Amino acid sequence: MKLNNMIIAGICCLSLVANSSCSDFLEENPKTDFSEKNYFTSVNQAQRAVDGSYERLRALQNYDGYGEGPWVTLDLLCGHATTLGQSTYNNLYIRHQAATNNPSFKAVWEGFYEGIASCNLCIEGISEMDASEDVKKELLGESRALRALYYFYLTRLYGDIPLILEPVTATSESLYPERSAQASVFTAIVEDLKYAETSGLPETSTSGRVSIGFVKTLLADVYLYMAGAPLNKGKEYYELSYKKAKEVLDKSYCVAPNSPSYSAGQANSAWYSLFDDYEKLHDDENKNRGELIFQIQYKEGINDNQIAFMTIPTNKRVTKYNDEFGSLMPTWEFYNSYEAGDKRTREKEFFFTRDGHKDDKSNIIEFGQPALYKYYDKEGAEETTRSDLNFTIYRLPEVMFIYAEAYTEAVGAPDQMSYDLVNAIRERAELAPISGLGKDDFIQALRKERAHELCFENKDYFDIQRTRLAYNVVANRFEAYNSFANKNGVTFSEKYLLWPIPSTETDSNPKLLPNNPGW
Repeated sequence: MKLNNMIIAGICCLSLVANSSCSDFLEENPKTDFSEKNYFTSVNQAQRAVDGSYERLRALQNYDGYGEGPWVTLDLLCGHATTLGQSTYNNLYIRHQAATNNPSFKAVWEGFYEGIASCNLCIEGISEMDASEDVKKELLGESRALRALYYFYLTRLYGDIPLILEPVTATSESLYPERSAQASVFTAIVEDLKYAETSGLPETSTSGRVSIGFVKTLLADVYLYMAGAPLNKGKEYYELSYKKAKEVLDKSYCVAPNSPSYSAGQANSAWYSLFDDYEKLHDDENKNRGELIFQIQYKEGINDNQIAFMTIPTNKRVTKYNDEFGSLMPTWEFYNSYEAGDKRTREKEFFFTRDGHKDDKSNIIEFGQPALYKYYDKEGAEETTRSDLNFTIYRLPEVMFIYAEAYTEAVGAPDQMSYDLVNAIRERAELAPISGLGKDDFIQALRKERAHELCFENKDYFDIQRTRLAYNVVANRFEAYNSFANKNGVTFSEKYLLWPIPSTETDSNPKLLPNNPGW
């Protein structure tokens, strides 16, 4: 779908959902007489329209029958994974031989601009609605936070992009928009998030909606990104980042659950706290709870998620899923980069290398390489054949890493809190604490810990962009992104620091040209 058609059609893309429970929040409820003019006439209708603006977040996991999806692409590009499936596109991403018409590039562009169109319609409609200012402000905060998240992904992936902050009609000047400088997009993102911070949103949410905790987390991440490449705003923005992260951490409980000083009471009363079992990262009971700050929502039978069977090795028949694609498989080199004794590498923690046959669990099937247990849906794999696993955008360990990195970069050395945060993650993984490191060595240790804890959560690609460093797992160091070849024989080039604007868009709107460097 072309951008100009997409943003006009945004009003039709609002998935109308109820707001009484997490389950209802995901259920579509189409209104055949829906139009912008007649819809924003009550608070309930407005909330349902805002709820619909979440729907296009699922474009990140857009899926087709060959095991492809943008979330897979993001990690395949980084060189720490391979694919076992038959997808030509996935193999092209691994070899850095993609073209401007490859499906992941198009899926995110179209999907997230549709999400922005929905947000823009909500913002305009709510602003003009007859309701109390407090109610309107909270709904506007929710919409603007979502718009900021969509733009944060788009500008990091595509660089200079159209910045559209109001609904588009057939007569709008922005029907065929030009690209705006990335700095201007970031300015709009920060403005949206600052508004959302003071809009009266709830502190946290167990239903998957935007909360103050999420807004502050996103803002801390935005500041961290702006401090690095390509904007290179440096010390001032590192300081903004760690201070914003601390606002989340001050309300959270960041002690490892296996620590002698751990208090379950403090953990339960905090905004966020570390799970005592990695299994809780991917089970139904703990969606949107504990350390999970913000997730893309799925519900079996309403919005199924294919991520679980896309991370099962091809045709091993260890699950009841109809397909086992092996779309995203960690390399042994990445798996072996973890320290000896790291709990996360034990069988069925973050990874697994064997499992029982679906019809006889005593019949153990060896995979021959590690697979991601991090995305294993036990109920779906062994009972229902369908998965509603949520996809995590932010969880508490990332905020802990943001603080430690940003503080160290801003001040020139880690403080005790930085050590405590990194060591809490290490303690949960049953690793010895780090101490007494200079700035550079601390940053190296932190980045390795971040890569291992947040592996295959779509963080590595954006870290390469902002730091211009990549994880050389053989040397076990972060080095200049273009200074070494990975296991696949690929050296990360400047071209792949950005995705191309899809050819379907540039063909329709030449104002989007020239494309990104190398494309």
